[in-house]
Amino acid sequence: MGVGGAIPVVADLEAAAAHGADSLLIGVAPQGGDLPPAWRSTVEVALRRGWDVLSGLHVFLADDPALQALASRQGACILDVRRPPAARPIAARRAASLDALVVLTVGTDCNVGKMTAALELTRALEARGTRTAFVATGQTGIVIADRGVAVDAVPSDFAAGVVEEQVMAAASNADVVVVEGQGSLHHPGYSGVTLALLHGSCPRAMVLCHQAGRERVRVPGHRTSVEEDSQPWIPPLGELARSYELAASWVSPGRVVAVALNTTGLEEREARAAIRHAADATSLPATDPVRFGADALAEAVDAQRRAGRERASLA
Repeated sequence: MGVGGAIPVVADLEAAAAHGADSLLIGVAPQGGDLPPAWRSTVEVALRRGWDVLSGLHVFLADDPALQALASRQGACILDVRRPPAARPIAARRAASLDALVVLTVGTDCNVGKMTAALELTRALEARGTRTAFVATGQTGIVIADRGVAVDAVPSDFAAGVVEEQVMAAASNADVVVVEGQGSLHHPGYSGVTLALLHGSCPRAMVLCHQAGRERVRVPGHRTSVEEDSQPWIPPLGELARSYELAASWVSPGRVVAVALNTTGLEEREARAAIRHAADATSLPATDPVRFGADALAEAVDAQRRAGRERASLA
């Protein structure tokens, strides 16, 4: 696949078992979030093997009586990582008072690389010796980090409060808290979860994420060329950066400090040209953190930390 090192791609559970697998992860959420009928037999076979099943679906497999009974008989566990916490807090702008710098990845659209940028930024900051915490807000991030909350499964009134609690907990042992972004402020379907993240985490720094060459917002369910032509245009990067800063300021001021560009599908020369264009369009550092490393993002975050410390010393 070009990433993941020596992780194999296999055809079925039997082939996975031959490599030592002992669990099944459903790592994709189809539109609507239900378990497709064709997948059910795969889940059943995994449970009969005694494998744990980790699911990122919106529907909770542990609530399915037949699957739960099968898991119990075989000593297996079903973990629905999208299940929201029982507590339902209301956000109160508490994250704005943290000493730790909160960084949120924000996007020009859904599926542009916000989680990946957050993880690469976290890794780059840790390599610099900065105590850094990653806050997962989606099912894939939760599986990677072993903790977090799928914010799109939390009732809307409490989404910002849940994010706030996650950030406050992470900041107890970190100098920088990197929050995984979701959706996009201009997306007709996913803007709500983006605003909850902005106002729950109160970021003082944001990293704007974009896929090079994408011109229109992608709305699930729109497949024909006519429908694609009717999708909203993605605003210019500089305009989007200002929009995020304005929306953040309604609760707590925050700045977009860098651009993370997803250059998948571009040749290296084209990728570097796209990065230069993004930097020129925003007057901000820009890079593809997977392809060329996240040092430029980490340096921008460190610069924001230094500026914050200087302001605090003068206060």
